[in-house]
Amino acid sequence: MLRRLALATAIAFGIVVAAPAFAQNDVPAAADSAQQQPAQVVQTIADQLATAIEGHRDELKQNQEKLISVIDEVFLPHFDLDYASILVLGQHAREATPEQRERFAKAFYNSITHRYAEGLLNYTRGRVKVLPFNGDLNDKRTVVRTQVVLDDGKLVSIDYAFRKSRSGDWKAYDVIIEGISYVTNYRNQVDAEIRKVGIDKLISNLETRGEQALETMDKDAKGSK
Repeated sequence: MLRRLALATAIAFGIVVAAPAFAQNDVPAAADSAQQQPAQVVQTIADQLATAIEGHRDELKQNQEKLISVIDEVFLPHFDLDYASILVLGQHAREATPEQRERFAKAFYNSITHRYAEGLLNYTRGRVKVLPFNGDLNDKRTVVRTQVVLDDGKLVSIDYAFRKSRSGDWKAYDVIIEGISYVTNYRNQVDAEIRKVGIDKLISNLETRGEQALETMDKDAKGSK
């Protein structure tokens, strides 16, 4: 359960929701990532998340949709949803229609949101420590290394993969938790599910069953090992 916070904090980069926006005075406006380097984007998100949650925990615990809208406000502007979705679909992205890719992206990340949102209520300022950057900043891709402090004081290494968008701003597209890529992990599960039921059925399951569909995929993946 302790590691669930680390996962929730990390996975939150990969979230898209359709919930109504949280009150403007409750959530700080997202910083202009075009003016920030990737490490600054991560630190900004960490600070904004803490500010948005502090003083609202009881309210957000009772209203998950408001919690999800907080995540939407804080994370979504900094996440390359389209690119991440293509990576998760893997080879199936070439076979999918534009409509299927769009539906998959929304359904999949909405499911992720509902599955991990409550874990973020335990997030407090200072949990994420952005490590000093080593090496030269690539003009197209880079990785930001961080550590998340768990309740027992243990540190979990979490890296965020960024790419520069066509508009020139840096956006995250993958999360690597102690060496395990979020994109690769779910790509394997999505691939297995598509081979079993087809892409339309997978999308439909995510749209109607959400986090339960993800849990079934997780169980199937563990059972096949």
